[in-house]
Amino acid sequence: MKALVYTGPKGLEYREVADPVAGAGESLVRIESVGICGSDMHAYLGHDERRPAPLILGHEAAGTVVAGAGSGRRVTINPLVTCMSCEACRSGRENLCASRQIISMPPREGAFAQFVAIPERNLVDVPDHVDFDRAALAEPLACGWHAVKSGERALDRPLSQARVLVLGAGAIGVGAGLALAARGAGAIMLSEPHAGRRAFAAERIGLDARDPAEFSGEGAFDLVIDAVGFAATRAQASDTVRPGGVMVHIGLGSAEGGLNIRRMTLQEITFIGTYTYTMEDFRETAAAIFDGRLGALDWIEPMPLADGAQAFGDLFAGRVSAPKIVLRPQQV
Repeated sequence: MKALVYTGPKGLEYREVADPVAGAGESLVRIESVGICGSDMHAYLGHDERRPAPLILGHEAAGTVVAGAGSGRRVTINPLVTCMSCEACRSGRENLCASRQIISMPPREGAFAQFVAIPERNLVDVPDHVDFDRAALAEPLACGWHAVKSGERALDRPLSQARVLVLGAGAIGVGAGLALAARGAGAIMLSEPHAGRRAFAAERIGLDARDPAEFSGEGAFDLVIDAVGFAATRAQASDTVRPGGVMVHIGLGSAEGGLNIRRMTLQEITFIGTYTYTMEDFRETAAAIFDGRLGALDWIEPMPLADGAQAFGDLFAGRVSAPKIVLRPQQV
C-alpha cells in the first residue's frame, strides 16, 4: 500500500510499505480521510520521543471496513486501543489504561496510509449522509468534548451560567468551543494570536474569536480551557480564570512553565488535566457530528495523502488558516 512515512525531523516520504495485517478481533479499514493533528506536527519536528522514525503517523481517521466483522461498513476510528480489563477500563476511563496504545505510536502504525488495522470495538458506524472528511473529525472533536465534560463537572454553577474562555482556534480549541455551545454554555470566547486563524474561526465557524491582548484582566472567566499547552497560554489561563473557577488543560505544546501557582493556590482555582477521551465521549461526539449539533463542520481543507509533506510544510510555516487539514489516501 501507499503511505506517508515519517523519516526524521521534517522528513516525510510518500512510498510503498507492507499492507497491515489484522489480528484476532481486528478489522482492516481502507482509510478515506485522515486529519493532521498537533501531535503529528510535534513528531514531524522531532519533538516526540514516543514517535521514533521511521513511522506512519496519523490517528484521526475514517473509512470503510474491507476485512473483518461487517465488511463494507462506513466507520470512524477511535484510535485509542486499551486492554478493557484493568480498573480504569472497567470503570469507563479507558483513556487512563496503563497499557493503552494509539495508532501512530509504536507498536501500532498510523493512518497516513491506504489501510490500517484496528480492533473491532474501536469502530463507530457512520451514516450515509455524513462524508468521511467530517467523520474523521470525531477524534479531535472528542478531545474537546471530554475536556468540556471534565470542566463542567467541576464548576460550582451550571454550564449555562458560566463564562468560558478557550485558548487556541486550532481543531481542539474549535472543537471545545463547538462542544460548549452544544452543551449549552453561557458566554463562549476564543483567544487566538494567529490573525488568519482568528478570522477563520469568527467568519467561517461563527465563534467569538479574539486577540489574546483582549483578555489581559484577571479573574474574568468561570472556566478556561487551554487547548494549546505552551507556557504563554498556561500563564494566560491561570490569570484569566476567576477565584474558585476551573482551568482545564488539554494542549500538549510544551511540558513546563507558565502556571501562576501562587494565584491558583490563593484563589482556590481547580486545575484539571485531560487526555483524549473515553469511548463514551467518542460515541457521544460522533452522534453530535451525525445529527448536526456541532454545526456544518465545513472548515476542513482536504488534500491528497501524496501531498502530505507539503501540508506539513504549510502548517509549520503558518500558511494554513483552516483548523484542520484532512488527507485523502485514496485520492490521486
